[in-house]
Amino acid sequence: MYCQRLSIPVSRISMLPILCRAKQGALVRCLQTSPMQRDIDSAAKYVGAGAATVGVAGSGAGIGNVFGSLVIGYARNPSAKNQLFSYAILGFALSEAMGLFCLCMGFCILFAF
Repeated sequence: MYCQRLSIPVSRISMLPILCRAKQGALVRCLQTSPMQRDIDSAAKYVGAGAATVGVAGSGAGIGNVFGSLVIGYARNPSAKNQLFSYAILGFALSEAMGLFCLCMGFCILFAF
């Protein structure tokens, strides 16, 4: 109960109902006070998820850069093929992991918050 008082600014306490009655008589807090507030919250959620998934494009560019450098390395030194390929796979895995992390954060923003 005291945490609810701290989370709402003083000027809005008198304007918004802090507590709503539930069916069992328990008191719960209203999180969204109007349809417009719900629309603003969902729009912010979509913008945040879109901004989080922009990193997937960077992952694609990084993977292209890794394998482009691999081809150039093969052309310059064909005898180091195995060592270059292991470094390329490591670069691919790290770049793909960052892309998947960005995609997961976008899904977390959409569905968990």
